[in-house]
Amino acid sequence: MYRIPLFDLNFDEREERAIVETLRSKWISTGPRTAEFEETFAAMLGSGHALALANCTSALHLALRVLDIGPGDEVICPSLTFVATVNAVGYVGAVPVFADIVGEDDLTIDPGDIRRLVNERTRAIIVMHYAGFPCDMDAVAEIAAAHDLRVIEDACHGPLSEYGERKLGTLGDVGCFSFFSNKNLSTAEGGMLVTDDPALHERTKLLRSHGMTTMSYERSRGHSTVYDVVEPGYNYRMDDLRASLGIVQLGKLREDLEKRAFVRRWYEEALAGIEEVSVPFRGHGQFVSNYIFPVVLTDACAVARDEVRDRLHSAGVQTSMHYPPVHRFSFYREFSRELPVTERVAEKLITLPMYSSLTREDVFFVAQALRDATGN
Repeated sequence: MYRIPLFDLNFDEREERAIVETLRSKWISTGPRTAEFEETFAAMLGSGHALALANCTSALHLALRVLDIGPGDEVICPSLTFVATVNAVGYVGAVPVFADIVGEDDLTIDPGDIRRLVNERTRAIIVMHYAGFPCDMDAVAEIAAAHDLRVIEDACHGPLSEYGERKLGTLGDVGCFSFFSNKNLSTAEGGMLVTDDPALHERTKLLRSHGMTTMSYERSRGHSTVYDVVEPGYNYRMDDLRASLGIVQLGKLREDLEKRAFVRRWYEEALAGIEEVSVPFRGHGQFVSNYIFPVVLTDACAVARDEVRDRLHSAGVQTSMHYPPVHRFSFYREFSRELPVTERVAEKLITLPMYSSLTREDVFFVAQALRDATGN
């Protein structure tokens, strides 16, 4: 057991009650609680429509499908992301084109590199808001408008993160969210697709459940006794058990993120005197989710970074690394290109514990352990 684990699940008796109430309702598949979760989520984001799904990977896949991205199309995306962001591009037969990140202080996709990569085969851009910090969406929107490209936001790190007056996930054509167990909002497994376009929403809703024109809950209420299948779809539904967890989690989300903001400030204060450590996004002014807390070991290589992680492990601090660059995975080597910033930064990245129940003392313990591990 770690003294300070990487994350902590924000569940209590409210989630237990929600599960029991849903079980007692006798409706556990997609139904009224899923609809409530979707409506509440859309309202919190200021989005026109939200559709609950099995996970964020299915949201990314459906986003590409409903935007008619297909075989031979090129999709510009980051390599410093979880592989699901890129796998979804392959699901529709499209070609991933990897873009670099901005730098050690900003781990999001570089608009300058996006501009260099656009060509006549480019159809879409996928951005990933790393740790919940926004990409330069003004620049991305400008590029997309100039070349008639669609924009998909992988906002799995950023529920309620802000960009100007708007929330992440509502700035492109489609936004995709994850509710995996270690996310800010957890339903164990689950995801959400949001869009302001009613036509995209309706087509996504069809594809979510086999292309069927009605679902079981609607038929059970007498709204329809038959259904049609208008195109091949998938079984990407969320069930009411998970949706009931999501409803409770939404009620906790703002307070949880506000506490995380304090944790981040404590980290920035505690790490300020360690010369070998830099904090990406330091001083960012807008409200963000702080899904994870990455640091960069400025003078390290991958071997030295892993040695530091081993020392932190011995001190009782669990760490991770977000993420191994996708273009270096065996399957994606054929799509690889030189990404000097991504490659340099990824070898120096460590993810430190981040969750709302961390105390100032916990944070300073982690900081001291890192100081010792780096020889300060």
